[in-house]
Amino acid sequence: MIRELQTVDADGVQLAVYVSGPPDAPPLILVHGYPDSALVWEPLRALLDHRYRVIAYDVRGAGASDAPRSRRAYRLEQLAADLAAVADATCGTRPFHLVGHDWGSIQCWEAVSDTRFAGRIASYTSISGPCLDHASTALRGGKSAAASATAGTNTAPRERHGMPQFLKSWYIVFFHLPLLPELVWLLGGARLWPLWLRLTERVRAERDPAQTRNALNGLALYRTNFVDRLLHPRPRRAVAPVQCIVPLRDRYVGPELSLGLEPWVGHYPRETIDAGHWVVLREPDRIAALIERFVRQHETMWAANAAPAGAAPGASAAPSGAWPPHDQVRFQMPS
Repeated sequence: MIRELQTVDADGVQLAVYVSGPPDAPPLILVHGYPDSALVWEPLRALLDHRYRVIAYDVRGAGASDAPRSRRAYRLEQLAADLAAVADATCGTRPFHLVGHDWGSIQCWEAVSDTRFAGRIASYTSISGPCLDHASTALRGGKSAAASATAGTNTAPRERHGMPQFLKSWYIVFFHLPLLPELVWLLGGARLWPLWLRLTERVRAERDPAQTRNALNGLALYRTNFVDRLLHPRPRRAVAPVQCIVPLRDRYVGPELSLGLEPWVGHYPRETIDAGHWVVLREPDRIAALIERFVRQHETMWAANAAPAGAAPGASAAPSGAWPPHDQVRFQMPS
């Protein structure tokens, strides 16, 4: 399927957006992580864009998108506003399904737990990227009692997992150091990145021509958001159904961070895979199947509860307790 390149303006930042698939198919937005660009989704796109309108974009600072110089321009709130701009430009008033990996997943949680997105996101699949607020609360021991008391198969006290996750997160501390991370990327880290993926993830990834740019600009994601969210976690409840895909051999994100989310998301499927962090490249067929199963479930729900043409006034247009229609909700960045 031929990709269509669009440029979307997000508060003055030009985002490169890549679209393929039938225009009348259900929209599926894919948000990449660090230090990737939208290229990381190409194996998945090839499996999905004959049934879905697949939309991937280079997040600010990555790929062909603009890179603001201000660190505040990489706040989670601004990243959620970018998603809203892309959705407006490519989906119009239609609800869209959302998939995020790594930092793409982290920033998508900001949107999925924002009431201004209610009615816009039909489903959310999170892959190897927790909500920073949930993770911070869990590592502090908060909500564990509520989670343990909630019925379901995904609950477990998480305080005992704090140290393993802390050890996995060594790179976050490193990325906060002045100058040293930049030097590592510039002096060979970017050039050797495909080799690193091959050795640690058993993935043969194509070389990204924007790898150095992705890596250097993306450091702002860590430096702007992690400490603030660690010190000031917020109660964030999902406004859309959530699915977690959890690689059990993830070197960077512990599987425990996707346990016990019921107080924030309600019942949710949690699919474990014996794979590493870049499972979207290692096992795209399996990831595509899990996404499609979840999407189909919620496409059916929307269709079954939408009011039929010519329905009598007052006929139900959405399931009880579901999200309001998209055209009743508009997203604006706080001043």
